[in-house]
Amino acid sequence: MAARTKAVRLSEEWRERIRTAGILERLEKAAMGETEVTPTQLKAAEIVLRKTLPDLARTEVTGNDGAPQELVIRWKEPT
Repeated sequence: MAARTKAVRLSEEWRERIRTAGILERLEKAAMGETEVTPTQLKAAEIVLRKTLPDLARTEVTGNDGAPQELVIRWKEPT
């Protein structure tokens, strides 16, 4: 395989995503009882995640003019 001629540079956005994924993996392991986290580590993870992930509890989706959203699902008859 040929060597790369250009160095691959990650944007800051991608670096942040990678860090966030690592924190989430560690929290998942703690929730499953596979590892221990200290209260300090837990608080630090909470602070970082608040800055990197959207808070979905505060997201509201509305339709036109603020009306409720309507979802219609149709199946196409097999031919």
